[in-house]
Amino acid sequence: MLLRRMLIMLGVVVLVVLALAAYKGFSIYQQIQMFSAPQPAISVSAATAEEKPWQSRLPAIGTLKAFQGVDLTAEVEGTVKEVLFQSGEKVTLGQPLLQLDSEVEMAILATAEAVRSLARVEFERGKNLITRQAISKSEYDRLNAELLKAEASVSQLKAQLDKKRILAPFAGTIGIRQVDTGDYLSPGNPFATLQDLSKLYVDFFLPEQDYPQLAIGQQVRIGVAAYPGEVFTGEISALNPKVEETTRNVQVRAMLPNPDSKLLPGMFANLEVLLPGEKSQVLVPETAITYTLYGNSVYVIGEQKDEQDQVVKDDQGQVQLVVERRFVTTGERRDGQVLVLKGLKAGEQVVTAGQLKLDNGAHVKVIDDQALKNPTEPANAAQ
Repeated sequence: MLLRRMLIMLGVVVLVVLALAAYKGFSIYQQIQMFSAPQPAISVSAATAEEKPWQSRLPAIGTLKAFQGVDLTAEVEGTVKEVLFQSGEKVTLGQPLLQLDSEVEMAILATAEAVRSLARVEFERGKNLITRQAISKSEYDRLNAELLKAEASVSQLKAQLDKKRILAPFAGTIGIRQVDTGDYLSPGNPFATLQDLSKLYVDFFLPEQDYPQLAIGQQVRIGVAAYPGEVFTGEISALNPKVEETTRNVQVRAMLPNPDSKLLPGMFANLEVLLPGEKSQVLVPETAITYTLYGNSVYVIGEQKDEQDQVVKDDQGQVQLVVERRFVTTGERRDGQVLVLKGLKAGEQVVTAGQLKLDNGAHVKVIDDQALKNPTEPANAAQ
């Protein structure tokens, strides 16, 4: 009886072990089948490398400056008698702007003119007497000198009196006034700013290695934060004949028209110098480039081929696609596109999204990505 129970228990244990072994074997078999089955294609977005005309540009940042601009000051001291302009007014060349109190100078000028009149009368009398040799030649010379001295004194006082009336040195827009009637104005203290906004300068710096590519008259495209998306055009008007020793940059000045006075001096400007010689270059979307320490690369999509160099198709008759990682040499980046100088030909298809899931030789499936089409549209329009 005991032996029978032991045999039954042993049989049950054997059956359980066999069941567990069968389950484990079946599980391993499923895993083997899973790994041996072909991997599903990785979904990626792609774009075709295109050959388009490309004009090289030198990017820079600069500051706008007025064609003519000064802070108006007085050369002589005095009390403001009359302010002859309104803040923000457009003024013309020679227009009176400020009148300082000049009563003392006018009184001194009247005295000097009286002295000049007396000296002229005495000189005319001496001139008649010298012809009759009634006075000496030295006395005649003294009377002539007195007349010249009196005339010089009058001219000096008139010049000082003119400085009491401040005129516009050029036509432009005057700023907010800093003085009122009755204020005491010292020499050198500004009372307003005057800016000629009909044309503007933009000063910027470029590395010294770019100097050979620059020339007077080259076109410059300028953008400012106040008018996003709007482009203003100017041209280079001057190149500084000296390289800054601290930065090794050369200063460049461009001039641009400002007929609507939309731009103001002091504005920060993003600009590009257009270099001559438009050439056809290979372009790809910027998202297609993978930047690493080892170099820049792209994943090029191609057809998978077997050992007989035949195209491999799936069960539905579709051509299977694989990727090849290829290192490239890139150039300028602009408007969401990158210039490829070496390593890629026009017409080749490159991956633009999903590179993190890829490896060399991975099986891929191309899907549409509408988000990638929008960045390329402005670039096409700019070309």
